[in-house]
Amino acid sequence: MRSDLMKKGLEKAPHRSLFKAMGYTDEEITRPIIGVANSQSEIIPGHIHLRDIAESVKAGIRLAGGTPVEFSTIGVCDGIAMNHQGMKYSLASRELIADSIEIMACAHPFDALVMIPNCDKIVPGMLMAALRLNIPAIVISGGPMLTGKRRGQNIDLVTIFEGVGAVKSGKMSEDELKELEDIACPGCGSCAGMFTANSMNCLTEALGLGLPGNGTIPAVYAARRRLAKLAGKKIMELLEKNIRPRDIANISAFRNAIAVDMALGCSTNTVLHVPALAHEAKLNLELDVFNEMSDKTPHLC
Repeated sequence: MRSDLMKKGLEKAPHRSLFKAMGYTDEEITRPIIGVANSQSEIIPGHIHLRDIAESVKAGIRLAGGTPVEFSTIGVCDGIAMNHQGMKYSLASRELIADSIEIMACAHPFDALVMIPNCDKIVPGMLMAALRLNIPAIVISGGPMLTGKRRGQNIDLVTIFEGVGAVKSGKMSEDELKELEDIACPGCGSCAGMFTANSMNCLTEALGLGLPGNGTIPAVYAARRRLAKLAGKKIMELLEKNIRPRDIANISAFRNAIAVDMALGCSTNTVLHVPALAHEAKLNLELDVFNEMSDKTPHLC
């Protein structure tokens, strides 16, 4: 096992002692060590609940005979970082996330990784790390936010942006905008709409690096927790069979993901992220492929 580098043999007695200082038993240390990269934070609505997702992932890993070891990564909320200097840091955070996971997985040689992102730059950052490291890995995202309801109509974050313009043009009162503000984003999850977060979570499925439902099961549904447990179990199967991200995300998978991109009408930011993923997978993916797939793929929804 890759983790033997930090736990097996006479010379690793100090390493094992440090594991035991954290409460790990001899049996747990002997099992495959699975890194769980969790981007939970209290500044991103799509990440506020990821501690629960991580617990479900770890339960699945234990059910399948592994030992989960959780660590954290940063994340930027593009919505809260928008319209001020914060947006200058958003795309740069993608590389920082990928680099930080690489550091953690190489400094502590995990046998495999489960990655828990949800929002804009965190999803591609984690996917980049998975493809760069090319050890068995799976992504389980936090899931989309439900829409709000007002007078029988669905409302979401876009409704608020439009409301700001409506107030400025005299078509809506500030009190009405406040009403929208209170109910448009009803709880945790990636912002409702085919923005970058939901786009990349769907493309994770299409690439084969996430389980079916990764991009669509709402954050608050129990099915999301069950999917997280399945992801924890699945990583043990991938490890046993030595199936690595680049074995799955080949050029055909990337073309499939771009076709899904066009069918769903995903965020144009996928043009920033998908080629970056292909680069980490050591694949040559030209931008012309987006035009090619767009020409022959109908926009379904």
